[in-house]
Amino acid sequence: MATPLDKVLYTAKTHVTGGRDGNGRSDDGKIEVRLSPPAQGGPGTNPEQLFGIGYSACFMGAMKAVAPKVGVQVPNDAAIDSEVDLGPTSMGYGVSVRMNIKLPGMQREQAQKLVEEAHKVCPYSNATRNNIDVQLNIV
Repeated sequence: MATPLDKVLYTAKTHVTGGRDGNGRSDDGKIEVRLSPPAQGGPGTNPEQLFGIGYSACFMGAMKAVAPKVGVQVPNDAAIDSEVDLGPTSMGYGVSVRMNIKLPGMQREQAQKLVEEAHKVCPYSNATRNNIDVQLNIV
């Protein structure tokens, strides 16, 4: 059962033509990308790369939002290197995600708590929970 939004805070509007061999753009003109299938050496990006960037950015924002609750500050040089796998499943195709989270100078226990709390509130984490394999690695 889907969890409905209590209130819409923002709506992203995009337009894609041609699928994996096409183009995508946002209605405000802030993003325009050429698309190519993954691992084929085409001139464009692919949905898996865009998903990795989107999820990582969203997760970083979630960490910053929950940091006061956990009693820490997200380091200025924090970073997330994501890996999004694409492959066949029994139901067609699917993705899995590994996020390698770098929180320089933060104690391991604090970093773990921060990541756990962020995973509870991150919109991408909530959208993917129990749907795809997501690994959160503190490195």
